Amino acid sequence: MAKKAKQKQEEPIEKQLWKAADKLRKNIDAAEYKHIVLGLIFLKYISDAFDELYEKLQAGEGDYAGADPEDKDEYKAENVFFVPEEARWSFLLTKSKQPDIGKVVDAAMDAIEKENPSLRDVLPKVFARGNLDPTSLGGLIDLIGNIALGDAKARSADLLGHVFEYFLGEFALAEGKKGGQFYTPRSVVELLVEMLEPYKGRVLDPCCGSGGMFVQSEKFVEDHQGKVNDISIYGQESNHTTWRLAKMNLAIRHLDSSQVKWNNEGSFLNDSHKDLKADYVIANPPFNDSDWSGDLLRTDGRWQYGVPPAGNANYAWIQHFLYHLSPNGQAGFVLAKGSLTSKTSGEGDIRKELVEAGLVDCIINLPAKLFLNTQIPACLWFLSRNKTNGKFRNRKDEILFIDARNLGHLINRRTKEFSEEDIATIAGTYHAWRNKSEPSSSERGQTLRDPQVFTNH
Repeated sequence: MAKKAKQKQEEPIEKQLWKAADKLRKNIDAAEYKHIVLGLIFLKYISDAFDELYEKLQAGEGDYAGADPEDKDEYKAENVFFVPEEARWSFLLTKSKQPDIGKVVDAAMDAIEKENPSLRDVLPKVFARGNLDPTSLGGLIDLIGNIALGDAKARSADLLGHVFEYFLGEFALAEGKKGGQFYTPRSVVELLVEMLEPYKGRVLDPCCGSGGMFVQSEKFVEDHQGKVNDISIYGQESNHTTWRLAKMNLAIRHLDSSQVKWNNEGSFLNDSHKDLKADYVIANPPFNDSDWSGDLLRTDGRWQYGVPPAGNANYAWIQHFLYHLSPNGQAGFVLAKGSLTSKTSGEGDIRKELVEAGLVDCIINLPAKLFLNTQIPACLWFLSRNKTNGKFRNRKDEILFIDARNLGHLINRRTKEFSEEDIATIAGTYHAWRNKSEPSSSERGQTLRDPQVFTNH
């Protein structure tokens, strides 16, 4: 018994919370339940941030002398969401055992949206539905209320952000194929970001899902002692419920999501950032998408290297990314492995044009089972607008090929992920080949022995 208790004690808090929350799910589908749980975690986060500032304003010391803790402008000035009394976590706790708790939470979400225009139409109002019984909802509120305990309260924003991200991944696993539509596996995102090293500048993801690429870019900057404010993010998502998850995911990280747009037409038909030239594009577009309205865009100005086939969006995405890169910009993205060899409807000709223009920097062959929503083999593409800009070694006539098919480990019978060592090995190989002088942090690890370099003479 003592051994079991010790094992339980050592289990990370996010895993303990997930097990408890999943037990309360009962007969609710994971796709629906994620909005309930993630909505509550978000509500807890903004309530904690509000309470912290409220206490400072109420104490009225130093810069807060004479401040009114109920003045909305005080919170706006500190970039904190204003939470009206009927939406504060302390109020919800007093109602958690009542049979109408679902209506109380829905009303709280409405009240927060009314007070904070940037959250309008973002928060879920699904708590009064008949399939979520009040006892389970009350249990969830009590559970999430225990996230910030004791001295962890000062770190609750970081902790809640971590829990939110962990739960996104667990819900994606629970949903399987559907989960992959809103979530790119964390280790793949980490690899893309570690390869590109987006320390500062404009970062674009035109099919941003729940915003994982942006969160990981911010974490990368923080881990390397940079300034998060040096990054500005631009995104677009066609699925409205997924866009709402992205807005919450970014808000919990204090990332400005004002340029993360939703429209149901998607990036090809309705580009929300037409004039943007980004320093980095990081993306995981839908594989082999045949329903991208290609027939309506045959004369589009983005197709500088050839018109992509109407039945497959892979080369439309590549050229869309290139269109949005600044003169020295770089892109890293996931594509179906078939994009490397396909010659259907002129794809081979477009690929030849990209290679001869010196735009392809690196290709990584990925192992199977990395993605939740498809068994289609995948690869990573890295493009560079200017391989002679002096920032790195001149690689104008070279392309690096990395075979990573034997890396990664199974986390369950159907799903693989990269370890930190795998990521350091792959990124270190790329950086050792690309960099001009000093190795980056990831290069200090092992590199792959036999990466292949293709010279396009």
